[in-house]
Amino acid sequence: MRPMKLVPDNTNIDWMAWRRIATVVSVLMVIASIVLLGVRGLNFGIDFVGGQVVRVTFDQPVQIDELRDRVDTLGIGESTIQQFGSPQDIAIRLPVPDGGESAASESASAVRALIETNYPGAQVGSVEAVSGKVSGELFQKGALALFFAMIAISIYIWFRFEWQFGVGALLALAQDILVTLGFFAATQLEFNLNTIAALLTIIGYSLNDKIVIFDRVRENLRKYRKMEIIPLLNLSINETLARTVMTSLTLVLALTALVILGPDVIFGFSLAMLLGIAIGTYSSMFVGNGILIQFKVGPGTFAKTEGAAAAGAERVRPRDAEV
Repeated sequence: MRPMKLVPDNTNIDWMAWRRIATVVSVLMVIASIVLLGVRGLNFGIDFVGGQVVRVTFDQPVQIDELRDRVDTLGIGESTIQQFGSPQDIAIRLPVPDGGESAASESASAVRALIETNYPGAQVGSVEAVSGKVSGELFQKGALALFFAMIAISIYIWFRFEWQFGVGALLALAQDILVTLGFFAATQLEFNLNTIAALLTIIGYSLNDKIVIFDRVRENLRKYRKMEIIPLLNLSINETLARTVMTSLTLVLALTALVILGPDVIFGFSLAMLLGIAIGTYSSMFVGNGILIQFKVGPGTFAKTEGAAAAGAERVRPRDAEV
């Protein structure tokens, strides 16, 4: 019995026929993400803004406005109340109090007492607290992690590929990150250290996916010197399609299970990863390869470079022999 193949042998799909549509979609997604980030911004968690989060599970759905009004009567500052997971799960975010740890403890105790008094069936879960100073340091370190990751990737691509491939990979990665950030701005999901970890993982996965395809493109450029660039790109994508589908599908299945069945604390991480895998696979096929078409990359693009390198090697050999 022959094993089942998700991608048949000799698959011949004209991916580049959709490149113009893909370009329009990419531009619209990036513009929408930038607008959302500017207008709505990110819903930073206490990791980055400081404060306390009291997580409560009610026995039935609760009116958010009514709960907010009751919390505001405590006089502990402006609170933010959001659902997470099911409608019965509520997160009450409190600002950083002026009185330090003792004041923070009193605020959490006051909220706990209010919940127990007005909602007898509710269960107060975890109480998380981060000071303003620590949250600022965490945000700075998270931003630096993303920055240095992109710098390291740029250096790697500079040595690994010709500059046309490097530009294509970096632009595709930038789109992956921007669209993921735009999604968090649109949904107002909590943006915390778990989300930073997801973004770093997305960068690693997406870069690896692009390197696999670009390696095959570069190999085919040397192998098929008379083939036009668009058929060559289609051939390269189709030749690596089985690997792309298997890797992406495996991750999507695992992440979907985490989104549906996983604990609430990793919900944002799992959802960011799920979106990032989809966007990263899309950008590997269309954005990076589309940049190569715009730069008019073809079998003859690197011929001069390779010829110059070979000529230089020939000039060096007689001198080595004389020595």
